Amino acid sequence: MTRLVECVPNFSEGRRREVVDELMRVIGEIPGVILLDSEMDADHNRSVLTFAGEPEAVAEAAFRAARRAAERIDLNQHRGEHPRMGATDVVPFVPVEGITLDECADLARATGKRIGEELGIPVFLYEAAATRPGRTSLADVRRGEFEGLRERIGNDPERAPDFGPPRIHPTAGATAVGARRFLVAFNANLNTGDVRIARAIARSIREQSGGLKHVRALGFSIEGGRRAQVSMNLLNTEATPIHRVLALIRDEAARHGAAISGCEVVGLIPESCLLDAAEHALQLEAFRRDQVLERRLRRPPLGGATTIASLFEQLAAPTPTPGGGTAAAFAGALASCLATMVANLSIGKKKYLAHEPTLRDLRREAEAVRTELLDLARRDGDAFEAVLRAARLPHGTTAETVARDEALVRAGLEACRVPLCTAAASLRVIEIATEVAKLGNPNAITDAGVAGLLAHAGATGALWNVEINLKSLPESADKQGVEMDLRRLRSALDPALGACRQAVQSILGVS
Repeated sequence: MTRLVECVPNFSEGRRREVVDELMRVIGEIPGVILLDSEMDADHNRSVLTFAGEPEAVAEAAFRAARRAAERIDLNQHRGEHPRMGATDVVPFVPVEGITLDECADLARATGKRIGEELGIPVFLYEAAATRPGRTSLADVRRGEFEGLRERIGNDPERAPDFGPPRIHPTAGATAVGARRFLVAFNANLNTGDVRIARAIARSIREQSGGLKHVRALGFSIEGGRRAQVSMNLLNTEATPIHRVLALIRDEAARHGAAISGCEVVGLIPESCLLDAAEHALQLEAFRRDQVLERRLRRPPLGGATTIASLFEQLAAPTPTPGGGTAAAFAGALASCLATMVANLSIGKKKYLAHEPTLRDLRREAEAVRTELLDLARRDGDAFEAVLRAARLPHGTTAETVARDEALVRAGLEACRVPLCTAAASLRVIEIATEVAKLGNPNAITDAGVAGLLAHAGATGALWNVEINLKSLPESADKQGVEMDLRRLRSALDPALGACRQAVQSILGVS
């Protein structure tokens, strides 16, 4: 499995392009590391570089960049709007794929130890890598900045570093190294140069001051005092989306006679964040994310033309569809292919001539069931998506609630009926596999057996989906027919597999 980590170090240099270019070259020289983005901000006098790759390579790139920053950046000469305590101010490791947040915390500790011991820079661990509760927040770690830390480190036990010497590095300061989830760095610029307004807005919106959860914010002066900026880190844009933050900033700015003149994204942003904002701004109803052309091209609808690699990627993706119902239908379809193969290995051979008409009928039926199951694989995802759309319908008024409840029942019943059809089709595949096992080429007997086992697994999984979807339906829903079919199919499955198993074992000569 691929193990992918993102690293987003912040350096206290946003005015000398040649220094930032050096840092980028150092990172890019590490095999297996991909430099994704770079941002320079002269007002903040800060750069943000984003790169990703395998954990060991990313850690090495972070260390080498910190070493070069220590050689090229002097905090005694540094001035900028953004708080800072080090030449390499902060080094966060972010889990992307195949790695946990805890593992990223271990990576942060190992990298911090190297920076402290080999570069002589005091290192403070923060967020998921923190060694004490008071250092979880980066703002708490960085409080006092370079100048304040220079006075307290070595004298105040609360400011003792996790790694490195108990004294500030004379030019490179100190570095915070940690592990965190993905965040969005987002700035709202105001049409006023009064930084007091930006600071007041920041106090109103940030979680620490009683504002929005998962929002950290500060107010700065930019462009030589011509504009003020509310600079934010949004820690969870699913819980607190950008459009909600922006709406509150607009309201707060209006209270002070100001307005938003523009916004900035620093570094990279997930596509889902922008789609959330677009759905809200456009007031889209019943919108599906796969209506976005590029998304549909990356993930085309499941069907007969779907490649195995595409199917595996879609099933493994962190999305509710396609899911177990789709996999169950594909298992049944795969089983039908094996039953067809056994028939094909028998048809046209003298030894099975007496059974050829029956084998041809079984092959034809197996091919038809395969087509049906492939269609059910697609319909299963569509049915569950309909449930999700119904759940998102407005329910602020009595009429809206009634309409939403009715839509949920309709969608829920369809989400039961589709896997019922999958189970029924898979049951028929077991029966076909049993017949070809009895009549067909004994050299392919185990293929018929595998067909029966696969189809049984697909049918069982499909019926589990029926059962869980039934639980979400109210008693008033017309679900008696679904429940009757569920009981009938459940009682037929094991005997059908038993007959298939007996047919296979009798040819194999085993009990």
